[in-house]
Amino acid sequence: MRYVYKTAGTCSNGIEFDIEDGVVKNVVFKNGCEGNLKAIARFVDGLTPNEIETKCRGIVCGRRKTSCADQLALAVKKAEKENEQNPRL
Repeated sequence: MRYVYKTAGTCSNGIEFDIEDGVVKNVVFKNGCEGNLKAIARFVDGLTPNEIETKCRGIVCGRRKTSCADQLALAVKKAEKENEQNPRL
């Protein structure tokens, strides 16, 4: 299932991704630091939301209180929680 997440506090203004069979795939960041965000997307491809949260949650960017990686961790956990509460057919 494809998820869309609006980020806050980052140069990137959105993240799209799929969760299939419990793993995250096809991550695409909208705007932001293109090279770094393509790398993050490749590194997390095939990981579970919990693995992404463990690796990315709490990372900050400069003086900001968050980062694109941190926002990705929030996004995948939110999607996972929504899916648990409202399983899609």
